[in-house]
Amino acid sequence: MKSTKAQERACQYQAGQKIHGFTVREVVVVPDLFLTAVKLTHDKTGAHTGVPHILEHTVLCGSEKYPCRDPFFKMLTRSLSTFMNAFTASDYTMYPFSTQNGKDFQNLLSVYLDAVSSLVYESRTSGEQEGWRLEHEDPKDLSTPLVFKGVVFNEMKGAFSENERVYAQHLQNKLFPDHTYSVVSGGEPLDIPDLTWEQLKQFHATHYHPSNARFFTYGDLPLEQHLKQIEEEALSRFERINQHGGPVTAPLEQPYHVTCGPDAMAPDPKRQDTLCVSFLLGDITDTFEGFTLSLLSSLMMSGPNSPFYKALIEPNIGTDFSSVAGYDGSTKEASFSIGLQGMAEEDTERVKQIIRETIDDIIEKGFEEERIEALLHKIEIQMKHQSTNFGLSLASYIASSWNHDGNPVELLQISDSVTQFRKALTENPRFLQDKVKHYFKENTHRLTLSMSPDETYVEKQAKAEEEKLQKKIQALSDSDKKEIYEKGLELLAAQSKTQDASCLPALKVSDIEPTIPITPVQISTAADQRLVYFRAMCSLNTLPGTQALRAAVLQRRHKDGLWRSGLQAAVSAEGAEDGGDVRLSSRLSDSAQLDMYEQERLRVLVMMSAQELANGIAYSGHMYAMTRACRHLTPSGDLQETFGGMEQVKFMKKIAEMSDLSQVIRILPRIKKHLLNPDNMSGSAGEFYEGRLWKQKDTQTCQKSYYRGEALRGKLDNSSQEPLDPQGGSGLSRKLISEVNFQPCQMKTFFQMPFPINFISESIRTVPFAHEDYASFSTERSGRRAGLMGAEPGWEADSSPLLIQGPELHADPSAFRRGVDWAKSGDFSQQDIDEAKLSVFSAVDSPVAPASKGMGRFLSGVTDEMLQGHRERLFAVSHRSLVEVAERYLGVGQRTCGVAILGPENEAIKKDPSWIVK
Repeated sequence: MKSTKAQERACQYQAGQKIHGFTVREVVVVPDLFLTAVKLTHDKTGAHTGVPHILEHTVLCGSEKYPCRDPFFKMLTRSLSTFMNAFTASDYTMYPFSTQNGKDFQNLLSVYLDAVSSLVYESRTSGEQEGWRLEHEDPKDLSTPLVFKGVVFNEMKGAFSENERVYAQHLQNKLFPDHTYSVVSGGEPLDIPDLTWEQLKQFHATHYHPSNARFFTYGDLPLEQHLKQIEEEALSRFERINQHGGPVTAPLEQPYHVTCGPDAMAPDPKRQDTLCVSFLLGDITDTFEGFTLSLLSSLMMSGPNSPFYKALIEPNIGTDFSSVAGYDGSTKEASFSIGLQGMAEEDTERVKQIIRETIDDIIEKGFEEERIEALLHKIEIQMKHQSTNFGLSLASYIASSWNHDGNPVELLQISDSVTQFRKALTENPRFLQDKVKHYFKENTHRLTLSMSPDETYVEKQAKAEEEKLQKKIQALSDSDKKEIYEKGLELLAAQSKTQDASCLPALKVSDIEPTIPITPVQISTAADQRLVYFRAMCSLNTLPGTQALRAAVLQRRHKDGLWRSGLQAAVSAEGAEDGGDVRLSSRLSDSAQLDMYEQERLRVLVMMSAQELANGIAYSGHMYAMTRACRHLTPSGDLQETFGGMEQVKFMKKIAEMSDLSQVIRILPRIKKHLLNPDNMSGSAGEFYEGRLWKQKDTQTCQKSYYRGEALRGKLDNSSQEPLDPQGGSGLSRKLISEVNFQPCQMKTFFQMPFPINFISESIRTVPFAHEDYASFSTERSGRRAGLMGAEPGWEADSSPLLIQGPELHADPSAFRRGVDWAKSGDFSQQDIDEAKLSVFSAVDSPVAPASKGMGRFLSGVTDEMLQGHRERLFAVSHRSLVEVAERYLGVGQRTCGVAILGPENEAIKKDPSWIVK
C-alpha cells in the first residue's frame, strides 16, 4: 500500500483478525519500500493472499461467469488496464494485471478469478487452439497436407530457435533431474503433440485450486473489498486440499554436452561453444541465506573489477559470460552458474581450470571492503527507486519463495538483511570466504554443461518434427481425418465469428478523467526517498555518419546503465546537496577520460556487445522487424535502425571480426569530444523526497533549483531549435531529428535467419504527434478486427509510423493489408470506437516513473498543455474522422510504407525483385 492513508488503514489490522473469510497472519511496515505488508490466509481453503503454459493460455479463453470467447483479450479494449498478461515460470503460473481505476480493478479481478478457477466454455476447442492440433495447412482445402498447429506449439518453436534459451533449458533440466524442473514448463515443441485433453483437465484440477494459490495486491484501494470479492466470486466454492511439492534430488558432479544451431551473426563463427559450471545451493525460503548468496554472486562476477570478470572475460577466451550466469533463486533450490559463451571447443578444460583457480583465489584473498560497501549502497538505492511496474516487480520478486511456503514479508524487509549481513561480516571477517568454500569448493552437487553448434541441427529438428507428424497421421482412420477437417472448419468459423461480449464488464469513455494535472514547473513529487536523478542528452546532428555508428561502442563503457545508445546518460544519487547537479555533471564529463581506449579492453567490450546483440535477435525479432520497417520513413526511424536495429547488429559483428582495432580507437576520442562537449549537451536534474506534497516554501526552493537547472541547460545547449508547429506555437522541437536531406521512400527488406518462424512488420508513414489527425491514428490501432495495428507514440517532427507487426509461420504480410481495408471500410460500431479509446487512454494515462517525470518535455519539448490538447482530440475522435484518415493516408498510392521480415529461407521473396534480401 503506497499512500499514507492506505498505510494508516493497513496498520490498524491485527494478527488473528477475521476479514471476509481470511485471517490476518502478519502486519509489517516496510519503510524502505514505502508500504505496509499484510499477510493473510483463507480459512476454508488455505489460499494465500501459482500443464502450465498451455493451461495459462487456455484458461483465459473462456469462463463460466462470462460465456464468450477469449474474454481476456476482449477486456483489453473494455478497460483502462496498464498491464494485463499471464506467464509461466518453472513451477508456477502468474496472472497479473494493473489499473489506476478502482471500478476497472474490480472488473478485471472478476474476469481473472472466474477464468482461472473454471475450465468450461469451449475449453476443449480452446485447448486445441492454444496447445496443439492436427489441421490442414489450409483448413478450407482438404487436399492440403496435415500439419501441426497451435499457439503454444508455434510460440515454443520460436523460443527454442534461440540458442541461449536452448542452453538455459538443458541446464535446468539436468541440474534437477528428478523434479518438475526436469521438464520444460513452457513446452518442448516435440513433446507438446503428446499432450491429451484429459491430461490437461487433470493438471487443472490438481494445481488450479485455491489451496495451491497465492493472491497478491498492491496499491491504495481498500483491502477489505479485494478480500470480499475474492471470497464471494472464487474461494467460497472450494474446500481445502493437501498440496505438497516433491523433494529436489541434487545431481552429483558430472559433465553433459548438448548441441544447438550455428549462429550466423556470431562475432566469431569459429568460436560458438558455451561452457558453464552450475552449483546447487540452499533452499530459497531461507531469506538471509538467499540475500547473502545473491550479494556474493554480484561480488564474484559483476563489473570489470570482479574476480571472474578478470579471470574469464579480460583474457578474451570467450565473448561473454554464459547465458546462464550468477545466482538464480527462481527454483526451490537456488543455484549459481559461471561460464563462458563464444569460446573455442579446445578451451573447455582451460575454462574449467580457471573457474577452480578463481574460487581458490577468492577463498584466499576475499573481497575489497570498498566493493562490498559499494554493492550494499547500490542495494539501498535500488530499494528507493520506483518504476512504473513496481507492484508487478514486487510480486515477481516474492513469487518463487512464497510458492514454496517462504515468508514473503521477510523478503520485503531488505534493510533487515543488510543489517544482519553487516553484523555477520563484523563478527567474522572471513564470512564471505567461508560461504565460497562451503558452496563452491566443497560442494559436490554441481553440473558442467557444454554446448556446441551442429550444422545439421535445424535439419535434425525439422526431421524429428516431420517423423512425429507422420506417425500421428499414420495412426488416423478415415473417420479421424474427416473429423479433423470438420473441426478445422468449425474452429475457423468460431475464430471468424463476431462474439457478443456484452456479458463482460466494461468502463465507459465517461469514466475517463477529462483533464490531466498541469505541473507549473518541471518538478514533481514522488514516492522515492531523497533520490536525485540526473540526465544528460547529447545531440548527434553534427556527428559524421561514419562516426555516429561507432558511438554505440560507448554504451558498453558503463555496465550500470550510464550510457544509453550513445545518446543519453543518466545516474542517480542519494541526498545530493544544493548544487550537486553541477558537480555530478562535471564528474560525468571527467569519467570519459579513463583507460577505455586500451585495445584489449575495448575488444572485450566489443565482443560482449556483439554477442549480446546476436543472442537477442530471435527473442526480439518483432522489434528488429519493426525498427527496420520504419527506417526509410522518417529521420528518427533511420537513427533508430542505425543505433538499435539490424544495422547495428551487423556493424558490431563487423567490428568484432576486425583483427586490428586501431582504426576504431583513433575515432573514439573524436566521438567522445563531440558527445561530452558542453556546448552540445543538455542536462536535467530532479530531487524527490518520499511522497509528500511540496509546501509553498518547498515549492519556491524547488523552483529555484529548477531554474538553476534551466540555466545549466542554457549554458550547455547553444544549438538552435526548429519548432514543429510554427503556427500553433506548440513548442515541440525538431532539433534532434531534423534532417533537411532526408527523403522518405518505400522499401521491403528480408533478413534470412536460422529460425523456423517469420517476424513481419509493416510501417506506414503518417502524421506527427501535434497533428490533428494523430489522435485518430492512435484510436485506429485498437480496431478489433484490424490485427496488430497501431500508431506508435513518438515525437517525430515529420511523421509517426503506423505499425503492423507480428510473428508468423509463413511470410505473408497480406493480413496486414486486410486490416487497412477494414479501417477504410468503416465497418465498425460506436462500441468498437469506445473500446478503442479505452485502450488508447490506458496507454496515455499509464503511470510515469519518478525518474521519468518531465522527460517528455526535456527530450522533446512536449508540454503538459500539448498532452492535454492530444487528450481532447482523442475524446473528439468519431467514426467519420477514423474513416477519413484511413482514406487520406492509407490508400494505395497515398501511403509510403516499409516492410521488413526476419525469417527462414524464402525462395519466393528471393525471386521477387521488389525485395532487398540481406
